[in-house]
Amino acid sequence: MQFLVLFLGIALLLFLIIKVKMNTFVALVLTAFVVALGLGMNPADVATTITKGIGNSMGDLAIVFGFGAMIGRLVSDAGGSYRISETLIGFFGKNKLQLAVVIASFIIGMSMFFEVGLVLLTPIIFAVALEAEIPFLYLGIPMLAALSTTQAFLPPQPAPTAVTLAMGANIGKVLIFGIIAAIPTIIIAGPLFSRLAKKYAPEAFEVKRELPALGEMKKFNLDETPGFGISMLTSLFPVIFMGASTIYQLVVMHGSKAAERHGFNAIMTMLGTPTVAMLASLLFAMWAMGSHQKKTMKEIGNTLNEAIKSVAVLLMIISGGAAFKQVLLDGGVGTAIQHAMAHVNLSPIILAWLIAVILRVALGSAAVASLTAAGLVMPLVAATHADPVMITLAIGAGSVAASHVNDAGFWMVNEYFELSVKQTLQIWTVLETVLSVVGLLMVLILNAIVH
Repeated sequence: MQFLVLFLGIALLLFLIIKVKMNTFVALVLTAFVVALGLGMNPADVATTITKGIGNSMGDLAIVFGFGAMIGRLVSDAGGSYRISETLIGFFGKNKLQLAVVIASFIIGMSMFFEVGLVLLTPIIFAVALEAEIPFLYLGIPMLAALSTTQAFLPPQPAPTAVTLAMGANIGKVLIFGIIAAIPTIIIAGPLFSRLAKKYAPEAFEVKRELPALGEMKKFNLDETPGFGISMLTSLFPVIFMGASTIYQLVVMHGSKAAERHGFNAIMTMLGTPTVAMLASLLFAMWAMGSHQKKTMKEIGNTLNEAIKSVAVLLMIISGGAAFKQVLLDGGVGTAIQHAMAHVNLSPIILAWLIAVILRVALGSAAVASLTAAGLVMPLVAATHADPVMITLAIGAGSVAASHVNDAGFWMVNEYFELSVKQTLQIWTVLETVLSVVGLLMVLILNAIVH
């Protein structure tokens, strides 16, 4: 019954957005109400569940998106994005820009949440595409593939780290084998897939002059723009903060939660949180791209205000998607999947991947899918003596499959790339599925070689 309600709920949401042309946020919240009642939730609890989903989402993302948009707009309005794009085009040439994007996105994705990486990278990559006069998606797809793959496979990202610890796997081995699996996965789901996507969804690959989420991209004289070094430093300041904190926690604290709350360790832990890293980065950007460039505080304030306006709609849509996801969780869809998969007889690696895929499709959240799958698969690992490292990577691959309307990432891509719902399904949903399947194949190959 839960699966039927889920299917009908998704169909209703697509109908409201595509056919009725209803506002996306309103459609998401309305569908969440209908699905909650269809799942048999107590009507007295429905509003609380939806509010909880919206509140949890806004709490995590409001500062990251708000400050991230401000940093991006400061760099853009000062000419920093233009300087970065000109330098990258000159160094790599137009033919190798996808390689540049993959390398940059992979490095950033190692230490930052998907949402943060997308917020920080999008203005720069759009500026590069604009200057090179190529479709934004030509570079955007490799960026998305790299960011999503690192989220799926590689510690110290939260979900892979949590699954690694839950499975009792060696975190160093997960990282090494994860990188080996990630590289071909990114190449196939990124640059290679972008060529295929251009053939079956050509309208999405039109050259765009501006994106609503970023605002108008200004033109500059190169001599009047900030230097490449300070522009890159400003853009990557959150990466440096979070990366340094993560390395410190792994090397000095050895991942100990107890050690995080004492002395200098507590300070380093604080600096690595997205909230503090983004605040410090914004203050630095206000100096580096503002007052240091001879801008007044009024001019800086105008830039910040415009940045907030550009992400307001995006935040509302993401929070609506989070409300839908929370209804599915509280309505028992995850529990129904656990019961359905309890007696399936498959290879442990394939079963772990399949459970994660089903949870991802049903619940939307990659983190929830991976952690729930880990709980279901743990007894299987003990019984079959399967390699916990390979099981961890298989769960990671499955957790990113088939992102659709109940996933916040779907709406981020939809808004940031200015795609229709149909185009987002054609590009983003297929990309995530390709990434998941190729990731599983890589894990199976690695398992065969190692064992």
